[in-house]
Amino acid sequence: MEARSHNLSPGVTVAAEPKKRSAFTKELFKNYDLYILLIPGILFFFIFCYIPMFGLIVAFKDYNIFKGVFASDWVGLQHFRDMLQVPDFYKVVRNTLLLNVLGLIVGFPAPIILALLLNEVRAKYFKRITQSLLYLPHFMSWIIMGGIIYNLLSPKYGIVNATMRFFGMEEIYFMIEEVWWVIVYTLSGVWAGAGWGTIIYLAAMTTIDPSLYEAAVMDGAGRWRKIIHITIPGIMPTVVILLILNIGHMVSIGVEHPFALQNPVVMNISDVISTYVYSAGIKQGLFGLTTAIGMSQSVINLVLVLGANYFAKRLGNEGLW
Repeated sequence: MEARSHNLSPGVTVAAEPKKRSAFTKELFKNYDLYILLIPGILFFFIFCYIPMFGLIVAFKDYNIFKGVFASDWVGLQHFRDMLQVPDFYKVVRNTLLLNVLGLIVGFPAPIILALLLNEVRAKYFKRITQSLLYLPHFMSWIIMGGIIYNLLSPKYGIVNATMRFFGMEEIYFMIEEVWWVIVYTLSGVWAGAGWGTIIYLAAMTTIDPSLYEAAVMDGAGRWRKIIHITIPGIMPTVVILLILNIGHMVSIGVEHPFALQNPVVMNISDVISTYVYSAGIKQGLFGLTTAIGMSQSVINLVLVLGANYFAKRLGNEGLW
């Protein structure tokens, strides 16, 4: 490209103007230290999330552990057709959707309510101790949590049934009756996750302008009206984003929670996609079939996230992007 020049007088020219930097380049140089801090996170997702996607090729092959991925024979969509013909497939899908929907209905509002209650507490020490006790279960393994739950609800030695017998009530076999098992599963999920979610909403509340509360007090608003008209609208963007993320996991469920609580008596309701994949993939060696199931889960989750984000933005809320 030829340099631009302006003739001011014979024999005198002005040098070409330096090329302007793009907005991204300016931002990169301005906040380079923050972008450096992003590198560990980017490496984590690249190594543990994107590189493993190579394994999805197993869903289209008759995978033989001795031949390896490349030498195994191609079978096309055979595993996806077999997936729909598995006798227990629709049962585990039903159980997964049931437990996730109940978890969303009961578990999603729980941290919001706890955060609103803790935000109104003025005793700092009580607030800190309560927060610590609430999110402590989040750091405990589900195997430990399952042991605690089984001991608490034991018909013979559990404190719950002992208390019921003390008041003349009959003991309940919580862990072998399907309805009670579902209730225990749902409430134990709230117990484990509500405290951690509370931290997120409390952090969102700190971004609300304090002058709004001062103006509300001058207008004669009480605590309830401040919660309804200031606090809840202030955390609504966070609520919508977390709701979208939760909807995106409707057809997937962690293996630890159901695996720690299930037993042979309630397998009809406790066997979900993740436990079936563990049983069929690890124990029976059906790698291609279980990879096809996992891939289908991921595609459906992606569609759910896109759909939830679309409807959230159509309703006037902020989405993920």
